[in-house]
Amino acid sequence: MTFLAKQRKGLRRPAVVYSRLSVSVDAPRSAVWEALADVRSHVDWMVDATEIHLTSEQATGVGAMFECKTRVGPLRTRDQMVVTEWQQGTLIGVNHVGIVTGSGRFVLADNSKGGTTVNWEEKLDFPWWVGGCLTSAIAGPILKLVWRGNLMRLAQIVEDHVA
Repeated sequence: MTFLAKQRKGLRRPAVVYSRLSVSVDAPRSAVWEALADVRSHVDWMVDATEIHLTSEQATGVGAMFECKTRVGPLRTRDQMVVTEWQQGTLIGVNHVGIVTGSGRFVLADNSKGGTTVNWEEKLDFPWWVGGCLTSAIAGPILKLVWRGNLMRLAQIVEDHVA
């Protein structure tokens, strides 16, 4: 394979953004789960999620599907997601199956302060035809800041609700 062929092949690979974030919430796990389990309510604390609509008859559990319109600055996408993991009170995992593909997980754990730790992992693959590596290099740090803020808003909403 020639040098140029290798370069072109490399440009066609998706570029990955990986993030692992956590926040401590001063509330029981059941209260945090209630806020996470209804994916339609995520627009209340995710500033990048402008609309979420169910695209399946079921709203919860493995197999539930939804469309999330996202906006970060001037960039907009229509993200298709399917719930692939569901452990009541503990875990929600999704696959992103739209333009940007990947996976995400929320894992809840009791913490030593009597509250809940929310762990959020995201792995997003940006295809070459939307900028690939360049897009992921620019979007990665911005998305991580947005997602950290999202977790802080989730914590505040849940804490205010149980107060």
